[in-house]
Amino acid sequence: MHGIELISGDGLRLDIALHPTSFESARGPVLLVHGITVDLDEGGGMFVRLAERLAESGFDVVRFSFRGHGGSEGTQRGVTVAGECLDLEAAVTFTHDRYPGPMSIVAASFGAVSTLSTLSWLTEDLHRLVLWNPVLDLRRTFLEPELSWGVANFGASQQKRLRDSGFLRVDEEFELGRVLFHEFENYDPLDAFQNSTVPTLIVHGDRDTAVSYEIAAEAARTRPATQLHTVTGSDHGFDSPDREAEAIEATVAWLIDAPTTKP
Repeated sequence: MHGIELISGDGLRLDIALHPTSFESARGPVLLVHGITVDLDEGGGMFVRLAERLAESGFDVVRFSFRGHGGSEGTQRGVTVAGECLDLEAAVTFTHDRYPGPMSIVAASFGAVSTLSTLSWLTEDLHRLVLWNPVLDLRRTFLEPELSWGVANFGASQQKRLRDSGFLRVDEEFELGRVLFHEFENYDPLDAFQNSTVPTLIVHGDRDTAVSYEIAAEAARTRPATQLHTVTGSDHGFDSPDREAEAIEATVAWLIDAPTTKP
């Protein structure tokens, strides 16, 4: 890792980790895109374990932290969708330049927002896409939250806090600023997703209390070239070792074109 740098389009240094495969002929690179409040490891280190499993299967893997997350430069309150799109653009360019072969992306939760918002130019370079419990509807997740996690973090009392102080605390630890909150009105990741053609696997727990499983399932049902893998009984982020392992194995199998069926 010595000497390797990832710099966003506006000059911020972003934390990065590489997992090159030992295969003599690699299957292609996979870029991992994390959710909000976490970092390049994803919650509980899921992206580390996914990266290791992908590398064992012949993929070169790149992980990075968005601005204001983990070891990357920037502040939490300064995080915006537009800024994350700049970070993602830099990560895509880095991955494409460093590793040969068809590139795929695995985007988790809020990482789907910047990923889907850039599909208009990203599709040319993108072989396959995997979405883990993706945020597809910003209004129903944040602006007018329908699920318990959203109500607790973005409901009326939190929105008052945002108006009064300029930020609110997500899970009482991540400072989300008013610019990002108001951006939620201007982005439509679901529309961007439905207007794209990249083959996609959605992996989602059907007991998710943060991001709607029903929205994801409907998107998978109505969009061509889309498969849904339901992790039965799982909350957001695949909430047990067995459920995490199921999400990882379904992802790896689909990326190498092996059939994946629910037991």
